[in-house]
Amino acid sequence: MVQCIYLRPMTLEELRSQVDDGSIDTVLLCLTDMQGRLQGKRMHAGFFVDEVVAHGAEACNYLLAVDVEMNTVDGYAMSSWERGYGDFVMEPDLHTLQRIPWLEGTALCLVDLKWQDGSDVVASPRQVLRGQLARLAERGWIANAGSELEFIVFEDTYEQAWDKGYVGLTPANRYNVDYSILGTTRVEPLIRRIRNAMTGAGMRVEDSKGECNDGQHEINFHYADALTTADRHVVFKNGAKEIAAQEGRSITFMAKYDAREGNSCHLHLSLADAISGANVFVDDDALFRSFIAGGLAGLRELTLLLAPNVNSYKRFAAGSFAPTAVAWGNDNRTCAFRVVGHGPGKRFECRLPGGDVNPYLALSALITAGLHGVDQGLELGPACEGNAYAAQDVEHVPTTLREARDLFAGSEIARAALGEDVVAHYVNMADVELAAYDSSVTDWERVRGFERL
Repeated sequence: MVQCIYLRPMTLEELRSQVDDGSIDTVLLCLTDMQGRLQGKRMHAGFFVDEVVAHGAEACNYLLAVDVEMNTVDGYAMSSWERGYGDFVMEPDLHTLQRIPWLEGTALCLVDLKWQDGSDVVASPRQVLRGQLARLAERGWIANAGSELEFIVFEDTYEQAWDKGYVGLTPANRYNVDYSILGTTRVEPLIRRIRNAMTGAGMRVEDSKGECNDGQHEINFHYADALTTADRHVVFKNGAKEIAAQEGRSITFMAKYDAREGNSCHLHLSLADAISGANVFVDDDALFRSFIAGGLAGLRELTLLLAPNVNSYKRFAAGSFAPTAVAWGNDNRTCAFRVVGHGPGKRFECRLPGGDVNPYLALSALITAGLHGVDQGLELGPACEGNAYAAQDVEHVPTTLREARDLFAGSEIARAALGEDVVAHYVNMADVELAAYDSSVTDWERVRGFERL
């Protein structure tokens, strides 16, 4: 069945028309939480166009103050039992309005989060990125970005995976299918459906390919401005899981599912002149070098925004294609920053994030660090010409969430660019994750200790 193609966002007038003719009856009104997940409400489409477009909707502010399992936790200034767990306002961003082909009669609209007085919820991931984009705009620049998400496909449903404790699952491929046409054909019905569905949701799909781990794949999209890329990233991730569930399969984006290769999320970034659209990195090599130098200088302090979970740090191992060295190189996949492209396509790729990353926070971190380098006039050292895993004269990526948490908590770069409220909010997020991990008894401990200790 050939799906309808929508290569641009819907207009409000188009939505009204499709609500009137009955082809759309539901609008998903969604915010992105700290974990990069879509949360929100299913609105009756008529109510959305008649009321919500003009006045917004409400959602409990605990959505930015819970852990992964939606437990209320202490330590957040914006939301607590003492503050009564009130609402914030979900203000629709109509630039994100789009039909969702894999859900019948459904459109989606992302929101910006505001308090009742109209001020920004500053710790909201989308508002954090908007803040850094505003800093670029003051200089006449915009950020263009692309994200490359890897994931593992399993033959088990999500319910079967839950019942098995996520152990003993069957991957959709039994061997390494990196770039293999034969191997990826086995999973093509699912991957093709995801590709076409995302095209129908307004994304410009470039390609898909197999990856190294059993059942591992990647779908790549054309670059866009940084906010649009982050928006598309979270819609794709949510939609891919929904489509997999509809097909009786499951997908994981977790950074490190097993002892083999983890799921990465390589982020590509460049700056452009806001008026001409010309690539600033091409026109001003000194600025480009200072931006990369700032990225390296701030990488360790800002790693928390690029690797937000305990599991994130399991990826960082020598020979894994995930970086361990804070180094840059020209087309060198062993480095944290890989400079690629030429002419208008000149950019750098940050190879540090995993599939569990929140794209709004990660792109904010890269812009924050890069502008630090520009403002301080930092000079870029020589490129790494060989194996960065073996480099002796470089700093290394934090190896644990606790180390990254402490570096972020003490970061003057983060405080100057993001503000004290944002720093405190995400330090507390790390504290919550660490407390949950420290109190958990794992299968590894049982295997080692049940009989032999």
